[in-house]
Amino acid sequence: MKIVSWNIGRRAACWDCLLDMDADVALLQEAAEPPPELAERIDVDPAPWNLAGGDCYQARAWRAAIVRLSERVQVEWIEAKSIDAAGIGELAVSRLGTLAAAHVTSPGREPIVCVSMYAPWTSPHASTESSDIVSDVSAHRILSDLSAFIGRRRGHRIVAAGDLNVLHGHGEYGNTYWKGRYETVFTRMKALGLPFVGPQHPHGRQADPWPEELPKDSKNVPTYYHSRQTPATATRQLDFVFASEGLADSLTVRALNAPEQWGPSDHCRVEIEIA
Repeated sequence: MKIVSWNIGRRAACWDCLLDMDADVALLQEAAEPPPELAERIDVDPAPWNLAGGDCYQARAWRAAIVRLSERVQVEWIEAKSIDAAGIGELAVSRLGTLAAAHVTSPGREPIVCVSMYAPWTSPHASTESSDIVSDVSAHRILSDLSAFIGRRRGHRIVAAGDLNVLHGHGEYGNTYWKGRYETVFTRMKALGLPFVGPQHPHGRQADPWPEELPKDSKNVPTYYHSRQTPATATRQLDFVFASEGLADSLTVRALNAPEQWGPSDHCRVEIEIA
């Protein structure tokens, strides 16, 4: 089974790239509704195309989504509901549009719960008098929602991936305070039984020249470039894959981050293969 995780940045051109990848399932973030001429060639979950408003992001016509790209798999989408609307046994999501989930099955395999995650930046409370924006707030809300699929540490089969807008193993410009805050996302996932599985070098090109904020022993691979960069000069990894302990050893996770393979988004594609 081949899965691709990708923040497509609302770019219509990304849908064509997805159809050319020979992948089975796509876990998308910042996905706007596909162009009408492509809609008949894909199957996507039926949720509305919007991210619920609030904080520094008001309502937007894009969201996290899960797409079936091949007939080699069967996909049963799991409806996400707001916390106040969800009943017993249903998937309650703190902010609709930040998490999409589905049961994915292929012949001869047990079903896997696939989860697409997108942690938008948010503004601190006005009482802080801070103009900064933060992302770990959204990430921890997503982790709380994701926990609904975990009744015990072992026995589950989950692959969760996406753009969490946090850093792994360091803070911005070497800031140790933010390093500690970001690390809570990874330690909490591991405590749930969903360790971080990549992408990490050598499964992806590392930043060159080496950024000063990144520890010398880091295996991070850049998955995002900002407006003053290009795929060749990208430095930060914002996209991550987590998997149940029972699945982790059978996964190969690669960042398709060489300049010639990057694609039309500001995030590169992350390829997940299940042996």
